[in-house]
Amino acid sequence: MTSKMRAYTAIGACLAACLFNITVHGQGRPQRAGTPDHKEQLSETYRGSKARDVEYQKIEPFKVMDDLFYVGPGFVSAWIIPTSEGLIMIDTGQEPYVDTEIANIQKVGFNAKNVKYILLTHGHLDHFGGANKIKALSGAKVVLSGIDCDLMAKSAAARPPRAGDEPPACDVRLKEGDTVTVGNTSMKVYITPGHTPGSTTYEFTTHENGKGYKALVMGGPGGQPNLEAAQQFYESAMRLNKFLDVQVAANIHSWLNGYHYPNGGLLERRDRLAMRKPGDPNPFIDNASWRQWVKIAQDGAAKSLADEKAKSGGKTN
Repeated sequence: MTSKMRAYTAIGACLAACLFNITVHGQGRPQRAGTPDHKEQLSETYRGSKARDVEYQKIEPFKVMDDLFYVGPGFVSAWIIPTSEGLIMIDTGQEPYVDTEIANIQKVGFNAKNVKYILLTHGHLDHFGGANKIKALSGAKVVLSGIDCDLMAKSAAARPPRAGDEPPACDVRLKEGDTVTVGNTSMKVYITPGHTPGSTTYEFTTHENGKGYKALVMGGPGGQPNLEAAQQFYESAMRLNKFLDVQVAANIHSWLNGYHYPNGGLLERRDRLAMRKPGDPNPFIDNASWRQWVKIAQDGAAKSLADEKAKSGGKTN
């Protein structure tokens, strides 16, 4: 499903960055089409021509798997995983969308007061901005890598945030190899730096009709424009060779700005899922697209690293 939208412009990208107080580079360096007749994909509009349209961003929640639900706005993901002992929430979006997320949790049959753990993917505002409100409502524990817990605190000290944008205090500081378990659901933790120094990736099993599928939330699917971050993301991207059997990619944005997810973003897949007939495959269970994306990310990471090394005169420190 596509819709005719205006091409990206440098000014539009700058305004979107100012609105959300996040890095324009987002998940990798944007690879936007430069022709005036560029047609955005549906998911792309939420991070492009409609990035500043608050009402457009307030999409309806949807079920992806029997125990995986999307409840965020259009541009940034917020996931709910129901367990036998309450809810896990992965990322919380930011204002002005948090009340919409709380209502969306209700719409898919749950209560935000039952969120037990908030698992953050990294320390950028668009992913943690709603955590304090969700925590106040539910008493949930906020969980993130210790590295990015420090990043959030340092950033707030250096540049005091606006009211409502304060970073949450971390109740659990994760490290490589940890496991977060709530009821019958366990989330394996990997630290995958590059987008931030402590971007946190979660591996878990999700289900459809009683069958389990390997799922992954990659905490920072793209680097930043400096040599250290490019080196880190290159290493994180190469590490994905150990995760080639992932079947369900629960991406942290509906559209990945830099390394575009092939065969449709989250909202194209949502629409295909809504039209699914009995016996048709679930479009979110897609190992082939995941493998394609890993190759795209690795090639992009290698190029970014080479570019940063060239800019630094080949120095690695």
